[in-house]
Amino acid sequence: MITQPNVASFVVRCASLVDKDHKNPVWRITVSHVQGEEEVSVTSLEEVYEFMKDILSR
Repeated sequence: MITQPNVASFVVRCASLVDKDHKNPVWRITVSHVQGEEEVSVTSLEEVYEFMKDILSR
């Protein structure tokens, strides 16, 4: 018996925000899980990874 593979698709949008002196950019990252219609906004790639890891472990 052949089973369908589990598919998880994510959309990652990144925006660099800078302070008034144009130093130390802060990242605003939005991650969307396409199949689950869940979305979070984070500030680091580590948080992106944690969100994706959480979705994939369900």
